[in-house]
Amino acid sequence: MIELEGVPELIDPVMVAAFEGWNDAGDAASTAVAHLDREWKGEVFAALDAEDYYDFQVNRPTVWLDGGVRKVTWPTTRLSVIRVTGDKPRDLVLVRGIEPSMRWRSFCNEILGFAHELGVEMVVILGALLGDTPHTRPVPVSGVTSDADLARTMDLEETRYEGPTGIVGILQEACTHAGVPAVSLWAAVPHYVSQPPNPKATLALLNRLEDLIDLRIPLGELPEDARAWQVGVDQLAAEDSEVAEYVQTLEEARDTAELPEASGEAIAREFERYLRRRDGGPGPGQAGGRATDGGEAGSYLRDSSGPGSRSRPPKPQRPDAGTSRPADGRPADGSPSDHRPTDGKPSDESDGTSRGGASSDDPSPDGTSTDGTSTGDENGPEDSSEE
Repeated sequence: MIELEGVPELIDPVMVAAFEGWNDAGDAASTAVAHLDREWKGEVFAALDAEDYYDFQVNRPTVWLDGGVRKVTWPTTRLSVIRVTGDKPRDLVLVRGIEPSMRWRSFCNEILGFAHELGVEMVVILGALLGDTPHTRPVPVSGVTSDADLARTMDLEETRYEGPTGIVGILQEACTHAGVPAVSLWAAVPHYVSQPPNPKATLALLNRLEDLIDLRIPLGELPEDARAWQVGVDQLAAEDSEVAEYVQTLEEARDTAELPEASGEAIAREFERYLRRRDGGPGPGQAGGRATDGGEAGSYLRDSSGPGSRSRPPKPQRPDAGTSRPADGRPADGSPSDHRPTDGKPSDESDGTSRGGASSDDPSPDGTSTDGTSTGDENGPEDSSEE
């Protein structure tokens, strides 16, 4: 039984979750939740026991100094509550951490226990995958669910994916079986510039989340960062004629495929968002609420899963270098089938956590770190038929 003494009754709460690792290409999803936590000044009120779910040889703890005293930050998953005030108050429960190495079913049950105690009405899980999408076009974001009624009422895609999955797919299915409405939002990150950060993909996820939960999200410096990122990648791509030609090919394919949509619903959605941001909702100074009185998690559980530092985008990879194109063409968890990422996955050496992203037709097996290190038989579900 989970008891939350320091958390007050919430208003129409929605749980928003993201996990670093296989489901987080370009760190786009985890950075989106970190942005919400930072802009609305969330405070951690709970953390899962790292001993239960993580292999510390795969996701290593870090040692740091606090006034000359050495302390340890353990890789885990933390929960915080942010209370958003304004014309349409709605509270958010943020779940941010690293994809667990083992005991996935117990992990999901514990997350659902918090959702039940807090009265969460819907769970939204953010993810990002590598895809054949040009960096010069809007980032495709797919909204998928296993609930047919939810798909119909919220204009989402009902997932038909079969194959290996990550913790995003497992948590969504756990929510469905528990009767909790759940949605996954997937952003497609260009495979030829997959290194984090990717503020453009993060911004796209937040825009889609804003539409889904009908809540204005203060974007801060993200739009400017996204423009700077695209300009930087433009400059780097222009230095290599082969990459520039490849990007042009992706642009032509994308424009041809989306020409009908560009004249209809997509334009309507962007116009509605513009009107809402102009005069339809509270400004960033009004929307930002205070966190609950749950207090800090303590130095022992110091949060190490913040967004990566800003840096100039790395040079895009040549389309023929280090690129693997499997022939099965299977999409990742509910992602569009035309996203065919490479198998290249960068790693973050700062905390020993493998980075990268679920690829749409070359997903790594559940429970395998992005550097190929096996973490045991308990990493994922025993039945591979579950998403």
